Amino acid sequence: MPRRRHSHGGRITVTNTTNPTNSYTVPSVSIATAHTGASSKANELGMRTMQERAYTKRGEQYLLIKSPPASGKSRALMFIALDKLHNQGLQQAIVVVPERSIGGSFADEPLSQHGFYWDWQVAPQWNLCNAPGIDEPRVAKSKVDAVRAFLNSSDKVLVCTHATFRFAVEELGIDAFDNRLIAIDEFHHVSANPDNKLGSQLSAFINRDKVHLVAMTGSYFRGDSEAVLAPSEENKFETVTYTYYEQLNGYRWLKSLDIGYFFYTGRYVDAVAKVLDPALKTIVHIPNVNARESLKDKEREVNEIMSALGDWQGVDPTTGFHLIKAKDGRTLKVADLVDDSDPGKRSKVLGALKDPAQKNNRDNVDVIIALGMAKEGFDWIWCEHALTIGYRSSLTEIVQIIGRATRDAEGKERSRFTNLIAEPMADQAAVAEAVNDMLKAISASLLMEQVLAPRYEFTPKDTGPKEGFNYGPEGYQPGGTNLGVNETTGQFHVEINGLTTPQSTEATRICKEDLNEVVTSFLQDKTVLERGLFDKENTLPEELTQLRMGKIVRERYPDLSDVDQEAIRQHAIAAMNITQQAKLALAQADANGSDNVQGSTALLDGVRKFVNVRELDIDLIDRINPFDAAYAVLAKAMDEKSLRQVQASIAAKKVSIPEDEARELAKRALQFKNERGRLPDINSADAWEKRLAEGVAALARYRAQAKAAQGESANG
Repeated sequence: MPRRRHSHGGRITVTNTTNPTNSYTVPSVSIATAHTGASSKANELGMRTMQERAYTKRGEQYLLIKSPPASGKSRALMFIALDKLHNQGLQQAIVVVPERSIGGSFADEPLSQHGFYWDWQVAPQWNLCNAPGIDEPRVAKSKVDAVRAFLNSSDKVLVCTHATFRFAVEELGIDAFDNRLIAIDEFHHVSANPDNKLGSQLSAFINRDKVHLVAMTGSYFRGDSEAVLAPSEENKFETVTYTYYEQLNGYRWLKSLDIGYFFYTGRYVDAVAKVLDPALKTIVHIPNVNARESLKDKEREVNEIMSALGDWQGVDPTTGFHLIKAKDGRTLKVADLVDDSDPGKRSKVLGALKDPAQKNNRDNVDVIIALGMAKEGFDWIWCEHALTIGYRSSLTEIVQIIGRATRDAEGKERSRFTNLIAEPMADQAAVAEAVNDMLKAISASLLMEQVLAPRYEFTPKDTGPKEGFNYGPEGYQPGGTNLGVNETTGQFHVEINGLTTPQSTEATRICKEDLNEVVTSFLQDKTVLERGLFDKENTLPEELTQLRMGKIVRERYPDLSDVDQEAIRQHAIAAMNITQQAKLALAQADANGSDNVQGSTALLDGVRKFVNVRELDIDLIDRINPFDAAYAVLAKAMDEKSLRQVQASIAAKKVSIPEDEARELAKRALQFKNERGRLPDINSADAWEKRLAEGVAALARYRAQAKAAQGESANG
């Protein structure tokens, strides 16, 4: 198909972000957005794109909204809740948030001024996030009494924390909430694990089936790899997905986002100056005191970071901000959210940061230094740089941190997320720990690339065009290599030869809505990361894409058929590989000075380069290491000595084929025989065929050993 160009859409490349104040560069994945303004444009009812999409599903009893920070989830809930109260016969709405500070997102809104039918109103006594006292059992009784009073009143809306809601359900019982809407904000706090109390209570609500539920989250996965909902319960939810890619593409001002990793040796406070640019509005998240990177003295760490910015001039008596004279002569205002020795002092700083009168004042503050704060629900639209020290094993936390820097604001064209990571040292005893930290950091980087990638819809070859997709000037070509783009949703349609089609409704939903969650599980698998990144020479891509991904899909969706499990595996690997390979192709185009991969087809142009425009098939995708792009970034970030040390550390832990892997290889070998009429040859020049034969031989050995052991047991 001829190359085409459009005026909309983003571009993803691997690049270097330079700190203008010094000579250091941070290898980064750069996402260039189309800045169309669509994310902030409202329809006649005052709804932005994501809110309008969610509102069309307002009649669903169970609704799951997956949408990034700053996309307007709280207002989307207001629209849906008001319709349920006025048109669907529900008695009341209860909004549940993880912490009191987020309760402000659900304050009164005059929605009718912007075209909606009703206003959102919460009586002061029913916003329990503003009530005094903390959410602990010994002081929570008054809030539970308030929930009871609300349920018995004629008022319509209550806002409370997750903790208050849990206590109330425990005391009042499930049936007390019948015929009401329960909206759970930051839904990733819920877990299908029976020990998660809120998750268990939601299961009871779903089993009773007498309430409506709206669940909202910016990241539908957890750092501990626990499932948020059990599959049987998740099936009952209608899903609305609005991706980071759509969100960023639709901004008016923000044009690009850089995600970079910078490795350091020695103390992290000595490396901060290399990546902390005083000219950028920055949130610095220092490591937890228990983290390996921590110096175990958080106050000293904050003081040294401020010293790196310039000379301390005192404290502003009104705001509590530190005043730092930078090298360029400017006076920087620094908010310290780490110091908790004086609650009154920190309250003053928080109050100054949240002052509504300063929301649109870019010069209110320059740098915020935080530990556990300024993540979830924290709103500072001017933030241009989120600098995080130490690895974060939870992608959810990273999504929240990046969300602080991806607010759209006038004049703000570029933002960045930088993770400062301790590099393994030759004389370091705990190399394995350092390697583990690095793997988690790289895993988070890969996951963010996937989260920020556009949504794909894969179909077998020649299934026909999809409505709303642009296939170029010549349109959809039967028998051709068809790649289409929906410029409204930012979604791509890709035809793949040999692709398995999901059979069940649930598997179809997973392939459309939940591929990120499948990829998350894959990339959080330590074995996958170790082999894919640091043992490239001895690891066949099929071992990762077929065996490891196959195992993860089976464990995640055990009730689905073999055909559906294979379809999900293929779709997830295709999404990950196409994104990775397109980035590599675009990075190469940049290196060669090419300017012909612009516009909304940039990602697909990269795909065309990688498949040489002729054919895209599942066999080809399975033969590509999905970690190549990450390895390229890593190679830029570390010197050869450190990289070789990591590779040696991983290689030293290699083992022979485990029994479960041998069993899976034998299963693949049977498929090979069915397709080709012969068993795989252990002497084959094809590495994957040879590996399949080795798996058959290994499984035969395991079975022989088991039989011998049984014989000995019988004779004994």
